[in-house]
Amino acid sequence: MSALFELAAEYREAHERMEAAGFDAQTIADTLDGIVGDLEQKAIAVAKFARNLEAETSAIMDAIADMQSRADANVRKAQGLRKYLMDAMIAAGVRKASCPHFVVRVLETPEAVVIDDALAVPARFMVQPETPPPRPDKRAIADAIKAEPVPWAHLQKSVRLDIR
Repeated sequence: MSALFELAAEYREAHERMEAAGFDAQTIADTLDGIVGDLEQKAIAVAKFARNLEAETSAIMDAIADMQSRADANVRKAQGLRKYLMDAMIAAGVRKASCPHFVVRVLETPEAVVIDDALAVPARFMVQPETPPPRPDKRAIADAIKAEPVPWAHLQKSVRLDIR
């Protein structure tokens, strides 16, 4: 069986040739039925393959979500175990434990700033985030074009494939 694009081109060429030769619409339709059947079968096969890929992608995304949940749970468990270990070492007064693979130490960290009342912080200590750059408001532009054409934009229709 030919590729879908070849069948489509063959159909279009046959239609144009028959139209140019002066055949009536019914004769053209009857003659092209065989090509249309092949084209439809190929189109259905391509659509099935696309749907299979979409289903596989969905399954992969579900597996990624499951694995991410497991990874997040492992991170939380490891954090809990580290806190448990540190609390036990501090309670026992042990600052260091070692083995051939690694060394565990309880270390003091440098001082960190803790904000007790964020509303009381003076303005000179506040950082202003950068504003996002302006972007076109496509809904407002579409409304403007419908009211009166503009030279810098236009409305454009497109087609899409729907497989249900």
